[in-house]
Amino acid sequence: MRLAQGIVIDKEKTFGLLKFSALRREVFLQNEDGTVSTEVKERTYDLKSREQGRMIQVSIPASVPLKEFDYNAEVEIINPVADTVANATFRGADVDWYIKADDLVLKGKPGTLGSNASKAVPIKGK
Repeated sequence: MRLAQGIVIDKEKTFGLLKFSALRREVFLQNEDGTVSTEVKERTYDLKSREQGRMIQVSIPASVPLKEFDYNAEVEIINPVADTVANATFRGADVDWYIKADDLVLKGKPGTLGSNASKAVPIKGK
């Protein structure tokens, strides 16, 4: 089960100040025979979030160049969207949340949109 369009996030209210920590992992595409290829599908970065009071992970498409910012550099995520994946269990379901974005840029610098830009519909808040 998935949310059809994801949830568009108000970056300032949700994350506050974001600081770059590190590249967490790279996800690779699979070959036709099921083995892992050498082609990167997406990269996930660890960011420190002041509003959340903890580290968050944000996934960026591989079409966007690798980010190698200084540790604790202030960054901004471009077009973040929260989404879920639910897996049925015999007692209900396990739900995992994740955040995807079009790009990750230094704060105050213009962002570039990857070719896999999200097409989420904004949800109006109170």
